Amino acid sequence: MYQIIVWASGDRLRNQSLGKMKKKWLVRTVIFFSSVLLLSGTAFCQVDPNAKISDSPTTIIGFNHIGLSVQNLPEMVKFYQEATGFEIVKREKVERSINASLLLGMDTLSYETVTFKAPNMLLELTQYSNQQNAQITKMPPQGPGMTHTCYQSPSWASGYDKFKNSGAEVLSRGETPVDLGGYGITYAYAHDPEGNMFEMEQLTKARLDEYGVHVPDNPMWMTQVALISPDIKNLANFYRKILEMNPNREVVISDNPRLDDIAGMDGVVLFASWFKMDGPGKMIELMQYKNPRTPTVVSKRNPTDLGYSYSFEVGDIQKEYERMKGLGVDFISAPEIWGEFWMVFANDPDGNVFSLRQPTSTGSMYSISNFN
Repeated sequence: MYQIIVWASGDRLRNQSLGKMKKKWLVRTVIFFSSVLLLSGTAFCQVDPNAKISDSPTTIIGFNHIGLSVQNLPEMVKFYQEATGFEIVKREKVERSINASLLLGMDTLSYETVTFKAPNMLLELTQYSNQQNAQITKMPPQGPGMTHTCYQSPSWASGYDKFKNSGAEVLSRGETPVDLGGYGITYAYAHDPEGNMFEMEQLTKARLDEYGVHVPDNPMWMTQVALISPDIKNLANFYRKILEMNPNREVVISDNPRLDDIAGMDGVVLFASWFKMDGPGKMIELMQYKNPRTPTVVSKRNPTDLGYSYSFEVGDIQKEYERMKGLGVDFISAPEIWGEFWMVFANDPDGNVFSLRQPTSTGSMYSISNFN
């Protein structure tokens, strides 16, 4: 998202107040990456602009899916199908599954899943029997947790309009997406019918051409996994270890009214860091809000809990399971076959749920290697 980038020392930076940073740090150079925005506040970072998952020595390929645990599956399927136009490639209702019970770390339960195929990954909505009495809340931008994913679209076929017309509750201010600087991208946040937040980005043709993005026949696709943490340094170090790569950039942003309009809050101050995954725009986006402050209380989530999870597709799940277990990753089980994948669930240090996935068959239609 918010991309002005200025060199500074990351460790010392985090120990200074914003006021002190403005006085003590000498800005040496500005590096324009992706969307360029001259923020009115201060933004500092360390950058490894060439870092990307395809260069990692691991067998991690990239994001395979975004998952949403929901309470009202028919309503949520209708909402996302109308807004995105993604193709439904699978519907499955299961009353009993021993492997699912092992993977989820709980007694056998029933569930129903609908899988959408976006142009560049999967979107899976699942209704679990143990979540029917769970409390539904609206995710705030400052988190904590996986607060959102992002849907990108060309400006001439606006995803913002599609989601709004499908009944999304727009969180951002104004009647149109927010233009941060006239560089060809607009932004907005919204909530779906169950309070899950998501982001909508609209890109002009010039910006898409610059990125080399081929607009698919269905002009919407998915990008970010956004994780909001009370300790971004710790969470960034975790993902640096398991991905065996550096983030592209790390920034501090403040004093930007247009950022306030996107978040629907005044005086936003945040730290952010991005890891580049597979394909244009696909990023792990880590953020920590300093104002309003990201709550320090985090909890270990179960894969069935209402809200988001996501997966990394890997080339060798047993190898990655053993490697990450050696790094201290908190896995819920050992890998098991679940549907079309070998899978295993884990929690990151903030309790967010992610999984490793490896298709059980070569050339699987569910593998991102066969996506656009």
